[in-house]
Amino acid sequence: MKRRYDVLVVGGGPGGALAARTAAEKGLSACLIEKRPAIGVPVRCAEGIGKEALKEFIEPDDRWISAEVHGAQIVAPDGTSMTVEQKMAGSKVGYILDRKIFDRELVWQAAAAGADVFVKTRAVAPIMEDGRVRGATVAFCGEDRKVAADLVIAADGIESKFARWCGLDTTVPMRELMSCAQYVLTDIDIDPHLTVFYFGNRIAPEGYIWVFPKGERTANVGIGISGRKSKDGHRARHLLDRFIADRFPRGKMVECIVGGVSVCRPLPCTVADGLIVVGDAARLADPMTGGGIANAMITGRLAAEVAAGCISKGDVSRDALMPYDDGWRLSRMGKSLEKNYRIKEIFITLDDAKLNALIQSASRLDLKDFSVLTLVRELIQRNPKMLLELKSLYSVLK
Repeated sequence: MKRRYDVLVVGGGPGGALAARTAAEKGLSACLIEKRPAIGVPVRCAEGIGKEALKEFIEPDDRWISAEVHGAQIVAPDGTSMTVEQKMAGSKVGYILDRKIFDRELVWQAAAAGADVFVKTRAVAPIMEDGRVRGATVAFCGEDRKVAADLVIAADGIESKFARWCGLDTTVPMRELMSCAQYVLTDIDIDPHLTVFYFGNRIAPEGYIWVFPKGERTANVGIGISGRKSKDGHRARHLLDRFIADRFPRGKMVECIVGGVSVCRPLPCTVADGLIVVGDAARLADPMTGGGIANAMITGRLAAEVAAGCISKGDVSRDALMPYDDGWRLSRMGKSLEKNYRIKEIFITLDDAKLNALIQSASRLDLKDFSVLTLVRELIQRNPKMLLELKSLYSVLK
């Protein structure tokens, strides 16, 4: 490990990997550090990504694709279900990845581009000079070492310790932190090309349960609930266990992971002097679904592109780095985050009776012939008692 780099990337997930790869491709000296001993583990993700989003960064490879998804099924609290075709499901269909292999492939590409990569290497403190980030002290091979850098890219996930140490408020309100648990279940009966989402305040308060296929009889089965709904005997894993006992009583658990996902608005600002924050560390997970792989890669690449221009000009001040913050906010991704946050805020107010009414109405429609806006207009006509909620939803979608 060198004592100095142009760019230091903290975190070896998709956002960090794209940042390091892009920085190296731009001719910068780049170093990526990952606190875990291996890239891609443990998997803290349902592993779904849309086809178009993936192909923007890397060509699909059977080595790290567990399943190709053709549609999404939505199940109401009363068991009513509707299946959404691929062209309307958008980001909910595409591929289910094997993140253990996928993440390593992205990091290998960063290394091949010229970035230095170090695992089991933890950032323990930022190096600050006159209020500016100038690198980090890292725990490497049993000793603390100072690594200077013109710019640090924080890609350290939802915990986002590094950005907090640098003075950014990365706190997630409890009501907007999803408490999650996920098992990999095998020997279960599923459709290997269909993702399934179960809604209901009894089974997943202010959240949902997902079943994402990873082969013929294997799936990621997980749950996310509002942090404020989590309590003794009613935590995410307790609710997931009850669901599995009911739906997949003979399933065999081969992996288990618990954690949190932010479903809040992004950080008010994702840059500081000498610092850019990307992906989940910047609170850029989709507020509706909790998905964040594509958003991490988008912002990781953009961060390195902006960094290259600023470093070449010798100015990595907050003002100079603002094209990164402005760039993602004004992009389709940024606009989608704001829209989905407002939609989420509407849906978490719906009780099970209203969820049943919506899904029952939608299940009777020929979704292939409707845009999302047309669908909502139809739902308004069929559910006059929900006029207020649906009009609010319609205004968001317009």
